[in-house]
Amino acid sequence: MITLKGKNIYLRALEPNDLEFVYAMENDQSIWEVSNTQTPYSRFLVKQYLENAHQDIYEAKQLRLAICQDEDFPALGLIDLFDFDPQNRRAGIGIVIQSINDRNKNIGSEALHLMIQYAFHNLNLHQLYANIATDNLASLALFTKFGFQEIGVKKDWTLVNGTFKDEALFQLLNQ
Repeated sequence: MITLKGKNIYLRALEPNDLEFVYAMENDQSIWEVSNTQTPYSRFLVKQYLENAHQDIYEAKQLRLAICQDEDFPALGLIDLFDFDPQNRRAGIGIVIQSINDRNKNIGSEALHLMIQYAFHNLNLHQLYANIATDNLASLALFTKFGFQEIGVKKDWTLVNGTFKDEALFQLLNQ
């Protein structure tokens, strides 16, 4: 099992007791825009997902970790590596903190730092990329803080509440 410890938070593998947290996250329409979700998930589907969460990143092509403050606290958010491509040594990365009250407290920064270190040092990736809506100022600031560079903008990429939004593609190379 993976556990990455930082100064104030740690990232851990998903556990069966994360069912209600993951269910709530996947069905929170306020974050569907950043998670590219369009339909709700049943508890049954989330339970099946958690039962298979033990799969190695090389098998599943993704890694989702819970962001926690310590072992006695429930998850605050999720951070993912997705579209894992070991041949080309790259993956997408995404993060979401569930509660608005937990945002802007350096939790996302510490989690992103831990996952970047893991991706580059443990998985030996050459690059990470992130897709971020151009109006998501908090995410733009977070990723650029860690050296992600905008390499392009996909015009009218996502339809949100009847309006098309641009999405920027950011890339971080392991130098």
